[in-house]
Amino acid sequence: MTTEPLADNSTSGPGRGDAYADARETTEGRVYTVTGGDWDEFLDDASGEDRVVINLGPQHPSTHGVLRIVVELEGEIVTKVRPVIGYLHTGIEKNCEVRNWTQGVTFVTRMDYLAPLHNEAAYCLATEKLLGVEVPKRAETIRVLLLELNRISSHLVFLATGAMELGSTTGMTFGFRDREEVLHLLEYLTGLRMNHAFIRPGGVAQDLPEDFRNRVQQFIEVMEKRMPDYEKLFSGQPIWKQRLSGVGYLPLDGCLQLGVTGPILRSAGVAWDLRKVQPYCGYEEYDFEVPTSTDADCYARFLLRVEEIYQSLRIIRQCLDKMESGPVMVDDPKIAWPAQLSIGPDGMGTSLEHVREIMGQSMESLIHHFKLVTEGFSVPPGQAYEAIESPRGELGYHMVSDGGTRPLRVHARDPSFVNLQALPAMAEGGLVADLIAAVASLDPVMGGVDR
Repeated sequence: MTTEPLADNSTSGPGRGDAYADARETTEGRVYTVTGGDWDEFLDDASGEDRVVINLGPQHPSTHGVLRIVVELEGEIVTKVRPVIGYLHTGIEKNCEVRNWTQGVTFVTRMDYLAPLHNEAAYCLATEKLLGVEVPKRAETIRVLLLELNRISSHLVFLATGAMELGSTTGMTFGFRDREEVLHLLEYLTGLRMNHAFIRPGGVAQDLPEDFRNRVQQFIEVMEKRMPDYEKLFSGQPIWKQRLSGVGYLPLDGCLQLGVTGPILRSAGVAWDLRKVQPYCGYEEYDFEVPTSTDADCYARFLLRVEEIYQSLRIIRQCLDKMESGPVMVDDPKIAWPAQLSIGPDGMGTSLEHVREIMGQSMESLIHHFKLVTEGFSVPPGQAYEAIESPRGELGYHMVSDGGTRPLRVHARDPSFVNLQALPAMAEGGLVADLIAAVASLDPVMGGVDR
């Protein structure tokens, strides 16, 4: 991956033989025209040789999102790969700096849109570290329950999209069918299917519905009944195994040098899972295994993600046993936002009963509630980094506070962004078809890469 430096107007322009962006002065200021230097460099390198340069994506259905891959080919052999990113840039980190600490949750949940709850949790854990508060036990258990449901949902999308990109439409329908079960359950528990903004600094937005146990238990039973179908469809037949075995090989030393985490690192033999090695949200109290392999190929990553779904179901069962009664938000009226919130019938906002309760209290109470919602709470000066294990690897948030009601700096260490730089090491020297398998095994989410 490369970034092009923007040249001064006096040294850039057509016909100057450089790869810098052309610039022109307008009434609005200097405007740059970026033409894609990577493409030009590849063409120059391949000129005079029996090689061809093709542009794969960003609209290609098999690049796992709006990812552009500039590929140099010699026959069917991939000789050079250059991932080009930035087609889904949203400026989320900068937007968080002009919102209060609670409103930031609504932004970060849209980064890795297949693991929204993980982004919310990491952001809130970093905020709570700066605040120096501990969330109630029930809120902690609810977070673990939601995180593992989200992990299952994300891995099912990996199975569905990976299967579709390799030609298995049945695998695609299986994966999205079962993901719908997760999204229905998340909608019942949080009010929304995706981008929940349910995990808040200090706890969660509201308590779970009264009969949540029955709904979660029904989901577990459905998934345990359906998961063997994936064994029969994929690992139980030779074509899938032959298609992925030995493809996208990335050994342990390569993973460590490139900073790769998640299932890709674990497929190379290291049981590095932050839920075990750096526990958060009380994960040290749960009994589960971290599956590993030493094959370091696409097939190993597929098997690990399937096994992680089983382990997540195991953790969810324990959440039901550990769930104790109590509050779901810190008992601090200066932080709890809004205090004693009740969700309205549309799944968002405040219910009519809650508005009546606030209006019926003292004027000071109403003013405090208004200021807490509009201005937010103040966070002591300092900086914190908090990392969790997302479905794709280490997801970390570096937060800086200057003592105000808004973050001074928010930066996310998204695993998709870091893992994507391993694509050339995995794909160069293989076939074009194997490049597609390698991208699928990375499971990048471009919303998190570009953010």
